[in-house]
Amino acid sequence: MKAVRFHEYGTPEVLRYEDADQPVPGAGEIRIRVAATSFNPVEGNIRAGFMQGPIPVAMPHTPGIDIAGTVDALGDGVTGFAIGDRVIGALPLTSPGAAAEFVVAPAAILTAAPTSVPLEDVAGLPLVGLTAWQALFDHAKLTTGQRVLINGAGGVVGGYAVQLAKNAGAYVIATTGSRSADQAKAAGADEVHAAGLPELAEPVDVVLNLAAVDPEQLAATAALIRDGGVAVNTTVWMPAPADEARGVRGINLFFRPDGDQLAQLVTLLDTGKLRLATTRRVPLADLARIHTEVATAPVNGKIVFTV
Repeated sequence: MKAVRFHEYGTPEVLRYEDADQPVPGAGEIRIRVAATSFNPVEGNIRAGFMQGPIPVAMPHTPGIDIAGTVDALGDGVTGFAIGDRVIGALPLTSPGAAAEFVVAPAAILTAAPTSVPLEDVAGLPLVGLTAWQALFDHAKLTTGQRVLINGAGGVVGGYAVQLAKNAGAYVIATTGSRSADQAKAAGADEVHAAGLPELAEPVDVVLNLAAVDPEQLAATAALIRDGGVAVNTTVWMPAPADEARGVRGINLFFRPDGDQLAQLVTLLDTGKLRLATTRRVPLADLARIHTEVATAPVNGKIVFTV
């Protein structure tokens, strides 16, 4: 089969479109004929060698955390799936990825693909959608009527976070760059502020930080949170803001694969309660070019690699 792999850490030039052995599913695993995978910024950091501590990978490594495709073979003990089923999922960060014609994945991280959007385009959903879901509901325990400040709401994760928070009945305050303010408003934000620390009429219950801001600015957001509230931070190279004296907790989030949560996102898509981020399709053989491109220019929406 064809796959994109790197045999050493480095610049995008280490990525090779080459022949590789077709994987064989083990017990509890499924082999998927890949329709598309996507680009996530963490994959550029893994390729460059910046994440060797928290995310060690075996060489040669195939990138591609997100999967969209059809079931091709079932390992022992797999139930609930059949050959030909359309599925999506997000792989563990250390696993061989889906930038290939075939990939093997644990059945537990997969779910049926939505029927309302093209299979290739939904390859951009799993990691970013799960990140937003887990930040809001696993860690912040967001409930109806709460106030949430989403810093970096103009990005892809931020757009999903705004939609999910509104679906949950929260009052959503967004901070964005000037170019993405309209996107945050269209996603449903009740207030949209420029990047930085906003002036708020009253404290918030939750801060979700998705942006690479100055550490001092991130720490200062603790003052915007009510006593007993929580800050969830996805830029994990900086500590989440906290204030122990007031009971304000800070949580650093590492995404985790979860087929059940992904199924809930699929239901929201198919019922029209969640809109897919803008998607740009690129052939898999051009993956290295996209790694170079995103290092020098911001990306609007998601880039998916079609196989």
